[in-house]
Amino acid sequence: MIETVSAWLVNFVHGFGYIGIFIMTFLESTFVPIPAEATMIPAGYLVYQGEMNLFLVLLASIAGTVSGATVMYLVAASLGRRFLYAYGKYMLFGHERMAQLDRFFASHGDISIFTARLIPGVRHVISFPAGLAHMNLKKFCFYTAAGGSIWMATLVLIGYVIGDNKEQIHY
Repeated sequence: MIETVSAWLVNFVHGFGYIGIFIMTFLESTFVPIPAEATMIPAGYLVYQGEMNLFLVLLASIAGTVSGATVMYLVAASLGRRFLYAYGKYMLFGHERMAQLDRFFASHGDISIFTARLIPGVRHVISFPAGLAHMNLKKFCFYTAAGGSIWMATLVLIGYVIGDNKEQIHY
């Protein structure tokens, strides 16, 4: 079963190539629960096999991460406050909570965005509060790219190491 799923993932990444990596990492940076592990580890395996270029894999994944995160940021920045001011009281998120969020991102936004890109689950949603707080967009994109690049490079490295040790892996 694991061998079949692994083969399917490798074939999917190989079939869709760099565009597929961009799309999957774009979706991962939104609320769509697609883990980067499903795309980037097979991509690392394909890098090991010489089927994909390391630089292009990382470029596509970082571009997808920043693009998806920016879309979520912009949705929150343009519609989020209006929605929460109208309906937040029903979700226990009133004006005081919004002020707390603003203060938090003013003092801890940079490190929060950077570290959130390294934490599964959190990286899917961190763009929304950053957009609500109107964090500086350039800083947001920079720290998203920085944290995302570390995460993507780690996953690609795992796939590469798996490829290099394929004969030692038992299903």
